Amino acid sequence: MIEFDVPGLSSFHIVSLVLDVNGTLAVDGKIIDGVKERLHRLAGKLRIVMLTANTHGKQDEIDQLLDLSSVRLSATKEAEQKGAFVEQLGPQTVVAIGNGANDRLMLEKAALGIAVLGPEGTATGCLASADIVCRDILDALDLLIKPKRIIATLRR
Repeated sequence: MIEFDVPGLSSFHIVSLVLDVNGTLAVDGKIIDGVKERLHRLAGKLRIVMLTANTHGKQDEIDQLLDLSSVRLSATKEAEQKGAFVEQLGPQTVVAIGNGANDRLMLEKAALGIAVLGPEGTATGCLASADIVCRDILDALDLLIKPKRIIATLRR
């Protein structure tokens, strides 16, 4: 669990990290350098869940590389599936990270939604649903490793 208080906003008790895969953790089906190390640092503190429709057909390789199991989604109504998944986990204990239009609902429902920019770009709906926007996944994961950065960004 990661706990922190944001003055003027809320106390956070984060138990689960929900991640989009393609465009967020990976580009063209390949994990972005530095992701594996950061996820391993967070694995002892958070339940890490990857949600994917396996767009590039390489999810088995990604799961093996990261030593995680992904949740496979159907290729239709992905946004709704991702939002429902966050709801099932208990949204008040979830941080969600994504970049696509299909990530909009999971970012909106999570206690903390983080949109990342990257080579695929970022959907405007995703940006509008996020609490924080980071230039890439490495910066987003570093926020969780060093939560005082979140406090500095969100305090009021």
